[in-house]
Amino acid sequence: MTRIVRFADDAGTVRTGVADDTGGVRAFPGAPLIAELLRLSGAELRALVDNTVSGPAAAHEEDVLLLPPLDGLMELWAAGVTYERSREARVEESAEQSVYERIYDAERPELFFKAAPWRVVTDGEPIAVRDDSELNVPEPELALVLNRHGETVGYLVADDVSSRSIEGANPLYLPQAKIYAGSAAVSSGIVPAWEIAAPDALDITLVVWRDGEAAFRSATSTAAFHRTPRGLVEHLWRSQPFPDGAVLSTGTGIVPALDFTLRAGDVVEMSIEGVGTLRNPVRAGQAELDWLVEAISDPLTRRAHRGGSPK
Repeated sequence: MTRIVRFADDAGTVRTGVADDTGGVRAFPGAPLIAELLRLSGAELRALVDNTVSGPAAAHEEDVLLLPPLDGLMELWAAGVTYERSREARVEESAEQSVYERIYDAERPELFFKAAPWRVVTDGEPIAVRDDSELNVPEPELALVLNRHGETVGYLVADDVSSRSIEGANPLYLPQAKIYAGSAAVSSGIVPAWEIAAPDALDITLVVWRDGEAAFRSATSTAAFHRTPRGLVEHLWRSQPFPDGAVLSTGTGIVPALDFTLRAGDVVEMSIEGVGTLRNPVRAGQAELDWLVEAISDPLTRRAHRGGSPK
């Protein structure tokens, strides 16, 4: 499986390239940003990937630091209530139940901004729960990587970490429930869209590890998706340009019962068939993600915060 990756070498120089199943990494000529790649058409990007992957590997994944594959003016957005389980969970938790019942079948989907590129973490890096929230959950989601033209050119695993208690108190608190340091994680490699034959039938699994045991485990499939991904993209693109493309997380079909909440020390592990696996340790409090500010200018800062093994 080919993946488009963003990585830093030991000197902290950031490049983009293509990784293969052997772990070999081939840099794109000219060291473009992911954002620059998303200014290309889908056909142009595929030709660049094909040409690059045919060359010799210049490095190995073990010798570089894989970074979140977002940069430039890219934005991470997300959709809500796109699976029946999500509607049930929102109704269960909310003081304003009818809002979620109506949005499930409405023509216009729920779309919200999630994170700027520098706030996004990747595999092995910590996610966080809010200091002022009692009920917090991971949300495994298939994310669409969209070029500036609105074409889906790739896929990622995304975790839309959320506060159920804050959103449940009032739907107008959604930004506070969804947007904070440590609330957005994506897998480290973009799987090109042309390598996923059936994105509407991918198995999704979630395990939350606690003290070496599975504290929560569940599974779903993108076949249970209530909307079409294309429909989400059309609404997102209706009223604003995305000059460097965007990533759109398409909503979750897995939500734990109200008696479960993430705890500091947990490890969240989610996988999507054909797309990849994302593992993140959980921290209590956004202050534990303050290092993201330093990582803007020094990506090697991330090395000190990598972990995420469930055992």
